[in-house]
Amino acid sequence: MNKYRIIFSPTGGTEKVANAITKFWNEVKDIDLSKTDLGFSSISLTKEDIAVIAMPSFGGVAPQLALDRLAKMNGNQCKCAIVAVYGNRAYENTLVQMEDYAVKAGFHVIAAVSAVAEHSILHQYAIGRPDENDGHQLTEFGNQILEKAESGNESTPSIPGNRPYKNSSAVLIPKANASCSGCGLCADKCPAGAIDRKNPGMTDKSKCISCMRCVAICPNHARKVSGFMTAVAGIAIKKACSVRKECELFI
Repeated sequence: MNKYRIIFSPTGGTEKVANAITKFWNEVKDIDLSKTDLGFSSISLTKEDIAVIAMPSFGGVAPQLALDRLAKMNGNQCKCAIVAVYGNRAYENTLVQMEDYAVKAGFHVIAAVSAVAEHSILHQYAIGRPDENDGHQLTEFGNQILEKAESGNESTPSIPGNRPYKNSSAVLIPKANASCSGCGLCADKCPAGAIDRKNPGMTDKSKCISCMRCVAICPNHARKVSGFMTAVAGIAIKKACSVRKECELFI
């Protein structure tokens, strides 16, 4: 049985969750869905394998770019746990959406997890999460998932969410300010290829998915989203984020 982490984690929160789930899994191989130069259609797994497929929830759905890259893979009935990571507001239909795309790619879903990580735009929400308590809980979830896979139990859990689900959309487009040195790191690491390497101050709005990787990794803190739009978004989700949400396992 080979073990995999198939992750889309632009700002690191989803990766932390996936790492906690697989903390005691030995020799886990990583597949990074944010890479623009990886031939996903050439990746094949087997029925004997187990994978954690983890993505962030942006506005209640997973990033379409990540879903499309997952769909190109050849799961070949590899057992998997799908993981939706959200900023303490709500993951809405992210899990059922991920389930559909995982099945489309040939994976067999045996578990699902919803987990909380620090909000990628409004950092005051779920700040510091996944925290120590989350880590212990997620590691225990991972142990249960692995036990189920190794036992031969291939039952599919009841996963919360509704179909049809809405389309993902980019609302907050980061822009560079005068502090930009033109180093091009943001262009090199942008999962959507939305930033011009020769002119990194420019962002292609038609490609940007508002993942905030460029904001998170800029060494000069030169990339930001509109303060006005951020404030509007904060007002819209403040109430929903005021109560601590806990991680959940569906198995």
